[in-house]
Amino acid sequence: MDTRWHLVIDLVIIVIFFVAMGQFRTPRGARRGNITAAFALLCAMIVVLSRNTLQGPAIVILAMATGSVVGWLVAMRVGMIQIPAMVAFQHGAGGIAAFLISYVELTRNQTDLGVVGQISGILGIIIGAVTFSGSMVASAKLAGIVRQTPTLLQKHNNILATLLLSLAAFGFVASNTTGATLLCASLGLIGLSILLGIIFAMRIGGADMPVLISFLNATAGIAASFCGIVIQNRLLIACGATVAASGSILTHVMCAAMNRSLFNVLIAADLKPATAALADTKNIEASLPSFSIEETTESPAQAPLDRAVEAARNAQKVIMIPGYGMALAHAQFEVVEIAILLKKQGKEVQFAIHPIAGRMPGHMHVLLAEAEADPDILFDLPEINPQFQETDLVLIVGACDVVNPAAITTEGTPISGMPILAAHEAKHVLVCNLDARPGYSGVDNPLYLNPKTILMLGDAKTTLNNLLQALG
Repeated sequence: MDTRWHLVIDLVIIVIFFVAMGQFRTPRGARRGNITAAFALLCAMIVVLSRNTLQGPAIVILAMATGSVVGWLVAMRVGMIQIPAMVAFQHGAGGIAAFLISYVELTRNQTDLGVVGQISGILGIIIGAVTFSGSMVASAKLAGIVRQTPTLLQKHNNILATLLLSLAAFGFVASNTTGATLLCASLGLIGLSILLGIIFAMRIGGADMPVLISFLNATAGIAASFCGIVIQNRLLIACGATVAASGSILTHVMCAAMNRSLFNVLIAADLKPATAALADTKNIEASLPSFSIEETTESPAQAPLDRAVEAARNAQKVIMIPGYGMALAHAQFEVVEIAILLKKQGKEVQFAIHPIAGRMPGHMHVLLAEAEADPDILFDLPEINPQFQETDLVLIVGACDVVNPAAITTEGTPISGMPILAAHEAKHVLVCNLDARPGYSGVDNPLYLNPKTILMLGDAKTTLNNLLQALG
């Protein structure tokens, strides 16, 4: 076929891929976007296979079938709680594919690659291997297999700098040698890059995990693009670059949501221990005059459920704030049921979604979409924050850090300076969390001590069901 037709076909597939990405802007469109993107990737696979002579087609078909079956089984069995860990794992799978292809191409026909191809192969190995190991650490943290809090080594930055210099040295050797020396240099690049990814990712945790996930998404795309340059595949270059660009934009959004720079997140500047910074949470509550805390008339002996029902019945405007605890309790269905019930009672109901709520970007949107929440009442932080002062009741389900006023009042903590959902400005706050312990950041939440806060502690699914029955 004429090369011009090859280009036209590639452009059509890329356009379909872009259309799919555009559909992800709304929850309803996201389902169509998944199907459209899958169709574009299927077309790309068929095109690539048709343009190349397969060496051992049986092996290729067996590998594709095995991967498809395993992917389908994993997708069917993974629950919403495991989605962040699975996403991180998938980024790692993309990284390992990129660095293995780059390694094979670089070591088998270096002379045919040219300077650009050689440099792309080396970068594909480094970025792909770093993405692979970093994603595996992130996935293990999110799955609870390893400690989820940041792990710092002595002279951590010096170790990272040494690894980067070593990679530069091995990369120089790999670009100027052939034969066995090239093979050894390439293996050295893989080993050092894997070690770099582990040491880089182990120091990131807590509220920074969504940033790490989106950053690894971007690096997986970059690695794929370099891999595409090595094998001279336009589709892989374009799709990888698109993923890299979208991941980079998402990373910027996540950093803006925490009011921190990407450098600060990834280098993990030293922070005061949360316990030292918040040694006496009661003193913090007294230092919040801007919260306009109103004295409540409820009797201290009144049961939390009774107070919650009274507050919900008297409220005209309600904002619901979901968090990772909602995912752990599988309580998204009960949350949506309460929202529907309150709307039927004539109340204005909205959802407030913090950009870093959960363990990956968009985690809360995915959970609420599963429960078929009305996407028109889901609002992000900048849109919803000005409305809290006019809100009668805020219902918090499994969220802590994203509503923690200590982010405003206390310096030197992992969440200091982070924009939060201003739940403390509402007239009443109902907290349906497992307990009153600090969130993922380890920072105590003075909102729990606020006299207008009603604590319904325990499994959120149970407490919300009790609330549903009482309201019904």
